[in-house]
Amino acid sequence: MENIELLNKKSDKELYQAFLDSDKEALNILIARYHKELTNFILTYVKKIDIAEDIVQDCFMYIILNQYEYDFKYSFRTYLYTLAKSRSLNYLKKVKRTSLIEEDFNVDDIVQLNSNIENDIMKKEDKQILFKALKKLPEKYQGIITLYYFKEFKYKEICKILNQSMPKTKMMINRARKKLEKILREVYNYDE
Repeated sequence: MENIELLNKKSDKELYQAFLDSDKEALNILIARYHKELTNFILTYVKKIDIAEDIVQDCFMYIILNQYEYDFKYSFRTYLYTLAKSRSLNYLKKVKRTSLIEEDFNVDDIVQLNSNIENDIMKKEDKQILFKALKKLPEKYQGIITLYYFKEFKYKEICKILNQSMPKTKMMINRARKKLEKILREVYNYDE
């Protein structure tokens, strides 16, 4: 086993290879890297923090049990998000929910967003307005907005996660952005 400091400096793929070589600490570092970020993404689907946490655990348990399924030609992050999306949709099918937007979805349930996106300039009330507007979007648009703007995935990665073509992905991002802007202007009188 390598020193934890050295492991922290490794890329996701290097850590995954170390995990495959029986270094369990490497997997712990991957879990620590992606836990909050993945929870945020899953919340766009399930809307409940406890369910999102369960799905995150399920994703990592799947990785442990199916170690050799990861294809190194894709980023580990893309693979993880693909698992999370699939598990989230499976959960929603299981509970047979028809409406994914709930009145009790609360901005306080959102785990801290990536520091790249949420910087000190954005005020708390701006975040609340954004999340209220985001929850007014259809579920498919909530997910794609989260992937593109909050998680900063590239188009190609989003195509893989959502299992759809590049033109469809670009069209959905554009439509989602326009709908979100419209909601912010009309409902919240928010122009920035």
